[in-house]
Amino acid sequence: MPIALNGPLEPLSSAEFSVPDFRRSDEIDERQQRVAELLERRDLDALLISQPANFAWFTVGGCNVLGLANRTNASLFLTKDARVVLANNVDSQQVFDRELNGLGFQLKERPWYEPPEVLISDLCRGRRVGTDAGLAEKNEQKSVVSDFDTFRTQLSPLEIEQLRTIGRDVVHAIEATARSCQPGQSEQDIAGEVSHRLIRRGVDPLNLQVLGDGRARLYPHGNFSNAPVVRWCSISATGRRNGLHVTATRSVAFNEFDAKQRDAHHRAVLMQATGMFFSQAGWKLSETWKRVIRIYEKFGVPDEWQLADQGEVMGYSPEETPIVPHSEFQLESGMPVCWRPSVGPSPLGDTILVTDAGHEVLTPTESWPEVTVSVRGHSMNRPDVLIRG
Repeated sequence: MPIALNGPLEPLSSAEFSVPDFRRSDEIDERQQRVAELLERRDLDALLISQPANFAWFTVGGCNVLGLANRTNASLFLTKDARVVLANNVDSQQVFDRELNGLGFQLKERPWYEPPEVLISDLCRGRRVGTDAGLAEKNEQKSVVSDFDTFRTQLSPLEIEQLRTIGRDVVHAIEATARSCQPGQSEQDIAGEVSHRLIRRGVDPLNLQVLGDGRARLYPHGNFSNAPVVRWCSISATGRRNGLHVTATRSVAFNEFDAKQRDAHHRAVLMQATGMFFSQAGWKLSETWKRVIRIYEKFGVPDEWQLADQGEVMGYSPEETPIVPHSEFQLESGMPVCWRPSVGPSPLGDTILVTDAGHEVLTPTESWPEVTVSVRGHSMNRPDVLIRG
């Protein structure tokens, strides 16, 4: 005989009751209007949204990813007047309780053993549907990928506030770990400490890098290993909360940091500061890049930029668009940009917000040594290497 559980086994405590988030609710209503305009413009009846970045954008921070499995557990079916969550009976309660409570979403539920395509086919039948999935042509649906790419880069004041708090929490996790780690610890031990600090503050550790003793030169995209850190290391983290992403990097040395390594770090600082200063609203990334490449050439490392990627525009995706030499992507006020150049074995990384007045650093140092550089007469304080005695 089947057993039905109609509610929690015990009464909810006061801490478990959700408080309505009216700012978030208003944001979702505004996004519903933008979807309605898109439907009219593209002559569509509905949208089927499943990509995590787009799910997070429309829901202003909701998550449809199952832990570290990178598997989605919900989709959105959006019309001019309705927003419907598509989920199976195992995941629907969690999606509504933890991600979308009180935000005006309806539910279309299917059994966990039934392929999601069955429900999707039923909903799409007889409708002109746009989708962000890669099956548009197969299902005779129109792709709206580029439309949502544009939506995601237009952040609201609420989202910018959230970015500031994420940035501070990411920096705290990295810098606190760097101040406490010890020579001889493995890269993975140090990465575990960063992850622990991020999770305690409600930040998902999306990407962690701990590269010791020059290994950043060999493995620019390396994460961490069981190799011990003997002399120095760089610690980098990309954190996610409310669907938004921020990246920062700091370097720490034990007892000494020779002149060659310090020089490499300071050159990287110059590249980063130049990229930040010229990340200006209304500029194409290619125009910003021209200024950065001149600094690489001026300081005697003209080919260094070819050995590792330099950064990206961020947001609901950790890489909305990469920073590459000939990019026609235009920066606008309110866009987060991560600049993470490297010279030799010394990587650097921080996330800024493009503003009409210049830029704002979203990952400012918390308790960390800084070095001052000048770009076009403008003084900028950037993170130096922490020397631990």
